Amino acid sequence: MDFKAVFIALETVCDESVDALCGPPDLPYGAVAQRLVTTIVQIQEHGRALLPVVAGFAAVYHHYDFDAETPANGYRTLVKVLQSCLLHIIHKGRYVATNCHGAFFRAEHNACELEAYCSALCQLRALLYLAQRLLHDNGHGQLISTQDGAVSRRFVREYSSMHKACFYGRCLGFQFSATLRPFLQSVVISMVSYGETYGKQQSGLGMAALSLLTSGKYVIDPEQRGAEFERITQNLDLQFWKSFWNLTESGLITGFTRITSNPVNVNLTITLPPVQLRLPLTSDPRLTTPVSPPVAHTGPGPVHARLISHELRDGQDTQELLAYSDMEESPMVLNMVSSWSQKKARSPWLMIHFHGGGFVAQTSKSHEYYLRSWSKDLKVPILSVDYSLSPEAPFPRALEECFYAYCWALKNAHLLGSTAERVCLTGDSAGGNLCITVSMKAVSMGIRVPDGIMAAYPATLLTIDASPSRLLTLIDPLLPLGVLAKCLNAYAGLGTLSALGRDTALLLSDLTWGASNWLQSFLDPARSRGPTRPPPTLSPSKPLASSASDPVLRSDSGGGGDDERDYPDGFQPLRSECLAFVLQSSCPVIKNPFVSPLLAPNELLKGLPPVHIVASALDALLDDSVMFAKKLRDMGQPVTLSVAEDLPHGFLSLSQLTKETEVASDICVKRIREVFQQKNPPSNLRKRPTNNNNNNNK
Repeated sequence: MDFKAVFIALETVCDESVDALCGPPDLPYGAVAQRLVTTIVQIQEHGRALLPVVAGFAAVYHHYDFDAETPANGYRTLVKVLQSCLLHIIHKGRYVATNCHGAFFRAEHNACELEAYCSALCQLRALLYLAQRLLHDNGHGQLISTQDGAVSRRFVREYSSMHKACFYGRCLGFQFSATLRPFLQSVVISMVSYGETYGKQQSGLGMAALSLLTSGKYVIDPEQRGAEFERITQNLDLQFWKSFWNLTESGLITGFTRITSNPVNVNLTITLPPVQLRLPLTSDPRLTTPVSPPVAHTGPGPVHARLISHELRDGQDTQELLAYSDMEESPMVLNMVSSWSQKKARSPWLMIHFHGGGFVAQTSKSHEYYLRSWSKDLKVPILSVDYSLSPEAPFPRALEECFYAYCWALKNAHLLGSTAERVCLTGDSAGGNLCITVSMKAVSMGIRVPDGIMAAYPATLLTIDASPSRLLTLIDPLLPLGVLAKCLNAYAGLGTLSALGRDTALLLSDLTWGASNWLQSFLDPARSRGPTRPPPTLSPSKPLASSASDPVLRSDSGGGGDDERDYPDGFQPLRSECLAFVLQSSCPVIKNPFVSPLLAPNELLKGLPPVHIVASALDALLDDSVMFAKKLRDMGQPVTLSVAEDLPHGFLSLSQLTKETEVASDICVKRIREVFQQKNPPSNLRKRPTNNNNNNNK
């Protein structure tokens, strides 16, 4: 829908609603009617201020797309989210204008609804002003600020103090597909209920039951739910997030998943012993190079993985493979399978999968649902690697384990039911990062690289640098900045669980509701609270150096410091009573190319196989995907970028919930099939120059 038509409709609806509420006859709910009028007037003011801002983005944001066929970047996403908010307001405003004189009109409920969306609109307006700053400060076509630390510091500062509870209450998930909103509400209610019982001496099942008993109040009171979710996402420690995310791997949930998902003939967990491997060099297959087992942090250790295959194939029921199994019942299961299944020949294809979970949580169990479907649809065996998790095993342990599993699979493909004529690496989020970095390591060692990569919404830059899509971490219920920062810092080895726990304890004891309010007013008296009722009011204004006609906000001094003013006269976003603590580290590990492949030099990326990225238009990491795809394309590397609409980060784990997530999963399958069915890749993808040291390893 054209953005101008949306703003025209908003203006019309606001006028009609105010006329209906203020016109005769007098309404029986006079005080609430006044609240409605005040809120609608504020919404109208926000709309009038935002129209020229959106027009400015619309004039330039095509310059930031990957290509003309892929209109996607963070600037478009912010406008899309804003339009979703405005369309909800228009719908509610029309209802108020039409029904406010009716006997069954729920004045209080509708006032609360509009107040919540007014708060959300105010905060979105702040995000668009921050995006203007990015547009002004970044280079042409650049989406991520990796050079100007001041821009990223302002981004973190705004996250730390900005009111976000309105996005987790009545407005929860307004930007996503309508079919996903009930699920998102369930996740948020579950999380705040779990947070209330977290730390109590209960078994996993007992804690889940206790959380269920406490969840009722968060269903009834969305304001309380939003405030509690904001508190949890701001400051609870990493161990809480690991514990909550791993609930998806409880016996009850995984059992249900296996019942509802496609049946497979092979689902076997295996353990790869830490022994040195030798692989041939692509430059001269007569020579080999050693591949050591993972050693970082804890010394040599095994790597765990799961073999999934819809069809039983040659090699998968051998005693040699069963020797790697750590499941006592595996021989019996495979014998039962082989007794009634017709064994198929080895597949020419092999998929190696690295799961997501922010480098800190989950295993292949959490991703079984879609892997089972993929194995059936593609008729391919899948080896999913259960790499060690942070912060107990930070970088480079996960990379070492994934690379070792990749090399082991190349040497032992016959046990996995494959001839490995075509090998595709797949992964989502953190797993997408590992797909790319494992391939980079194969390039650097001069061994065979995979024939292609399918990375779903990958994390390609693990710094806390600002980008327009990353601004969504200020409002995203699934990927808030506080949680994202904890995961990235844990993978980089910054802090341990105990240290993070101590930080949280200090924050939760010191930053109480009263203390944090006092501290906020002390730091900046111009900043006000962000209440949900009565209607939110704008804080006192800051002066702006630029003229009203200039769509880009400029600094007072032009120096790029933290004292720059991001908002125009008369506007400030609502501020939170619960301040966040976000560690923004300059640790060099984060900029290691094998941690943040977007920062890798061209020489290291030159040998990558075709990379297929599947992103989401509403993902906070969208710009990571766009910029990485553009970098590969500009180098002449084969790359594609597909963008799914109206879905959040992590949509593969939701593929069984809605038609939209199923379609996005099908896009991933299509890209994987392209890797397997491609004609012989260029010779430079098979044979590469290698280090002289490698040539000596025979």
